[in-house]
Amino acid sequence: MRPLVRLVLGLVGLVAILAAVAVGLPAHVTVARTVVINAPESAVFPYVNNLHRFGDWSPWKLRDPQLAITYGGPEEGKGALIQWTSQKPSIGTGNMQISDSNLNRSLELSANFNNLEGTSSFEIAPSGSGSKITWSFGYDTGSSPLKRWKALMLDGFIGSEYRAGLDRLKETVEADRRPLTSPTPSVTPGPPGVSSQPEQPSAALPGGVAPSGAPVPPGGTPPSGQPGQAAPGAPAAPATGSQTAGTPSSPQTGATTTVPETTAPAPAPPPKKKRRRNQ
Repeated sequence: MRPLVRLVLGLVGLVAILAAVAVGLPAHVTVARTVVINAPESAVFPYVNNLHRFGDWSPWKLRDPQLAITYGGPEEGKGALIQWTSQKPSIGTGNMQISDSNLNRSLELSANFNNLEGTSSFEIAPSGSGSKITWSFGYDTGSSPLKRWKALMLDGFIGSEYRAGLDRLKETVEADRRPLTSPTPSVTPGPPGVSSQPEQPSAALPGGVAPSGAPVPPGGTPPSGQPGQAAPGAPAAPATGSQTAGTPSSPQTGATTTVPETTAPAPAPPPKKKRRRNQ
C-alpha cells in the first residue's frame, strides 16, 4: 500500500474516532465565575443593568485601552445593546444585548464573542453583609462534533476573562461606595509670645477686695472693688466700729479705716540778732 493512501486512511480513522468521542461530549456547556462584593444588591445591579457602565469594569477594556465601544437601544434594561471592536485578535469583536432584566436579582443577555454565540447572565444574591454575583456564559453545541470539541476550551478562554471582569467590578463598586475623608484643618501657630488658647474670663473677686497692685487715690477713698468699698450693686457691709488710728482694716471684714487728720505745727520765727551798740 502506498504511503499516501496510508496517510489518508489514517486521517479518516482519526476523524471517525473524534466524531465518536464527540457524541459523548455535553451538548450544552456553561462557564461561570463568582465574586463577593461588599455592597448590597441594589448597589451592584446598576453596574450590570446599565451597559454604559460596562466600560468601567470590562475585562476587554482592561486588556485593550483603545477598545472601541458603541451603544444602541435604551441606556439600561431590556433592549440595551453594546458592541466593541479591538485590534487585538484575542479580543476581536463582540456584542451583548439585554434580553431580560429582574430588578436587583438577575440579568440575561444574548452574547457574541468572536462569532461564538451564546447566552450570558448575571445572578445577584445576598452574601453576609454584601452580595454574591455570578457571571456565566452558556453555549449550545447542538449535534455538531466540532462545536462540542470547541466547547471544551471555553472554560480556559472565557473563564479567565470573566474572572478579571468580576474582580474589576468589585474594585469599582467598593471604591465608589467608599466615603470621602475630610481633610484635617491645620492650625497656624501664632507669633512668638502670643498664646493660641482662647482668653478665659477672670474669676470674680469677692466684694471689697481690690486687685493686687491697684493704686489708692489721694483722700483715702479706694476705687470700686478695692478695700473699703463694695462692688457696685453689692449690699453694704455692716459697720464694725471705728478702729485705732494707724491700724489697717482687715480685708475680710470690709470695714472702713478711719485715719485722724494731724495738723502740723507752725514753724517758729527765726531768732532776732542782737545789735551791738556802738560804744
